[in-house]
Amino acid sequence: MSTLGDAVARACGSEVRTLRPVAGGDINEAHRAELADGRTVFVKTNASAPPGMFAAEASGLTWLHEARAVRIPAVIGVVDPPAAHDGPRLLVLEWIERAPPKPDHDEELGRALANLHRSGAPTFGLEGGAGNWVGAIAQSNTSRPTWTELYAHVRLDPLVRRAVDRGLLPVEAGARFEHLYARLDDLYPAVEPPARLHGDLWGGNAMTDEHGAPVLIDPAVYEGHREMDLAMMQLFGGFSARVYAAYDEAHPRLDGHAERVALHQLYPLLVHTLLFGGSYGAATLRAVSTYD
Repeated sequence: MSTLGDAVARACGSEVRTLRPVAGGDINEAHRAELADGRTVFVKTNASAPPGMFAAEASGLTWLHEARAVRIPAVIGVVDPPAAHDGPRLLVLEWIERAPPKPDHDEELGRALANLHRSGAPTFGLEGGAGNWVGAIAQSNTSRPTWTELYAHVRLDPLVRRAVDRGLLPVEAGARFEHLYARLDDLYPAVEPPARLHGDLWGGNAMTDEHGAPVLIDPAVYEGHREMDLAMMQLFGGFSARVYAAYDEAHPRLDGHAERVALHQLYPLLVHTLLFGGSYGAATLRAVSTYD
């Protein structure tokens, strides 16, 4: 079995001079690698990562980068063998030095996110249907013709069923969600085209680069309703009112968007219920009760 350093060297095409751990999140281990060719890179690895997880993240980062809307870390290489005994699974990205946010950082982030969403996508789900992961939860991206069909039957219902089966939500939660699914079409004043979504946009997945400009990391991409990213941003905070104001100036949200925040937070709340249980189940029930 190859060592982590060997795998990084294969992914980068250069010998690793130094490799040291850095802060990198709750799920993966993170390292800073200095390469013999002078490059510094960021390495994510996880001994428990399922096959395909890092390859899917690399694909998602590239897909976001193609919109040219906001800085996304460049993918240097990925090692994602089908079996754990074939060596470590890892993702290598460009190293981005952090600096304090520049004075207009929040406005730039709002406009950049608007441009990302406005760059568009061909379907609801993900073209080709390739799945990925949100946190440690597998995320299906099977295409559906409408947003409400995707949200009800691909995003919400499978997680509701898993949470009920595991005793994380009461059995009667299923009926409450069924009632919501029947109302979904009435909760939107107009039909919008699919948006290119980051998919897991909480404060920890937004950083600043060496110039103090915004950078988005760790996506769980798909093509969906643009209010999903904005509602996720509001769920855990960390973004100022200036971000939303700049977004709405560049790409105004539909009427009634404030009343749909809890609706769009149901998906991340269900993900957190499955990952952590506890109070997230109660928060999910409070959110769905908004639409009883």
